[in-house]
Amino acid sequence: MSSTSSFQPGHARSETSLFHGLSSAEVTKLEEACVEAKSRAHCPYSHFRVGASLLLTSGAVIQGANVENAAYPVGTCAERVAIATAVVQGAKKGDFRALAVATNISPPASPCGMCRQFIREFCDLDMPVLMYDVAGKVVVMTLEQLLPMSFGPDKLLSAEQIRNGVVREEGYGSKGGA
Repeated sequence: MSSTSSFQPGHARSETSLFHGLSSAEVTKLEEACVEAKSRAHCPYSHFRVGASLLLTSGAVIQGANVENAAYPVGTCAERVAIATAVVQGAKKGDFRALAVATNISPPASPCGMCRQFIREFCDLDMPVLMYDVAGKVVVMTLEQLLPMSFGPDKLLSAEQIRNGVVREEGYGSKGGA
């Protein structure tokens, strides 16, 4: 069994049309921002640089880089740094249009499992995630493709349902309510 993905890197740019709802200029802006952020990674232990950039509906681009710590579990991935920064700046679910990640390997690395779940908390399942390799080639997948059958906030009872004593027994997790 192969551990490599069947997805082949390709180019995300199209001069005449939108790509996953992103213009060529937005894709370029995301790529440049995640590559720049990668250069600022603090990775003295793994030497594995990761940069992330997050496009908001406002047009703003938020950057993140991995930040390691001598106590390994304390480090934070670039994707979570970018999302947390956006949240601190006031972004909420629905404000995120795309995420780009850059590494120094080929093929490109995808967000780790913890990051995928963190992204799921704030981003729509159809949001594109652009993953750049060392040569600038990109693989693009939606969050749903990266995290199939995901568990997210929509699977939980709302605060109002909890206050009203609603209990889900059958069809737990369905969007239709209790």
